[in-house]
Amino acid sequence: MWPGAPGSRTTRLELFYDLVFVFAFINVTTLTATLLSPANLYRCLLVLALLWWSWTGFARLGNAVRADQGVLPVIGVVTVAATFLLVLSVPSAFADRPGGLNGPLVFAGCYFAIRMTQLVVFGWLDRSDPLRRRRLLLRALLPTVATVLLVVAGTVPQRLGDRPYAVALQLALWTVALLVEYVGGVTLASARWVVLSAGHWAERHALMVLIALGESIIALGLGPKTGLPLTGPVAVAALLGVLVVAVLWWAYFDTLAYALEQALHHARDPAARLRLCRDVYTFLHLPLIAGTILFALGLKDLLADAASPDTPTWGPPLGGFWVAILFGGAGLYLLSLVGCALVALREVHWPLLITVVALAVVAPVVASIPELASLLVLAVLVTVGVAVETVREDGRRSRIRQLALEEQLALEADQSRWRREHL
Repeated sequence: MWPGAPGSRTTRLELFYDLVFVFAFINVTTLTATLLSPANLYRCLLVLALLWWSWTGFARLGNAVRADQGVLPVIGVVTVAATFLLVLSVPSAFADRPGGLNGPLVFAGCYFAIRMTQLVVFGWLDRSDPLRRRRLLLRALLPTVATVLLVVAGTVPQRLGDRPYAVALQLALWTVALLVEYVGGVTLASARWVVLSAGHWAERHALMVLIALGESIIALGLGPKTGLPLTGPVAVAALLGVLVVAVLWWAYFDTLAYALEQALHHARDPAARLRLCRDVYTFLHLPLIAGTILFALGLKDLLADAASPDTPTWGPPLGGFWVAILFGGAGLYLLSLVGCALVALREVHWPLLITVVALAVVAPVVASIPELASLLVLAVLVTVGVAVETVREDGRRSRIRQLALEEQLALEADQSRWRREHL
């Protein structure tokens, strides 16, 4: 195993691993859309949170060692296979379906395999440190306990039949498993949670945001029912959806992503860098991803309605639940950006915060108007809010982007110099 370095970046193997999450996000969205209810929506968020924790472990691993060197590619392929099988079992993770493998057991087993594989790598790195070896044994208890809870959640409630508390018991067990991993992981892994390369850490999380935004684009393409013609409402909904996704991309990638990475580079103290990596990236990027997935879920249903020849030109009213998902997803995304800026930069991005408040106020009103009109209102509010945020930067945006450009040019110059000397 080759150790990582302060200047390391994302490897191709890590990008290959992230491809599985494209399918994961699609599968989670599809599972939720088939039976939309508060309980099923909460299941979606629980699965997403466990997937995120698994991915975060792989991101920490790729920061500590070079994921494309030595034995790590083999470990990466094993992890990819286990993750893919876990995603395939998501539709039956809560209730086993007849005619196949036991879904809850497959999901729990794959999750355990992914987490233990990551811990084996960290155990090998810490083999010469007795204190860290002892901590590793405690950390290994966390995925073990979480896996047992997932197995119990997938088997015991089914034996209770249709009793009213069966679903509540299952969701409670999943929630406890999630808390065990997050709370215990942050507590016990604090000594090992060392980020060598700030650039690698920031890039990995930015790529996941990009993948989640890509899920919204995919939802635009897969939303209409197969075989139906491209009608005017479908075209309008698709264009408005692309506009909103592009604006959400701009809100993160235009300036904020650079600013967060620069703050991470500037944090020389290991404890300060740990807090930024944990709070800004691990915790606040999870609702960022969740908001994108919820927005994609709302788009998927809206496009399906717009493509149907039986619906009016502007479509039927979305209804309160779907409006909450569509507007809530975009609002959660923007609110997460506000939280990231507040924690990392000590800045309050008022235009984005006001946009979130406006979405919350307007959502109940637009629930009774046609769905295309609702999407238009959403697009206008988000676009205006992000545009004001960009215009009011008062030189800050230019400074951040100039620093990022200078860093990029310096890296390219060093690479060109090395290539001239060695290639």
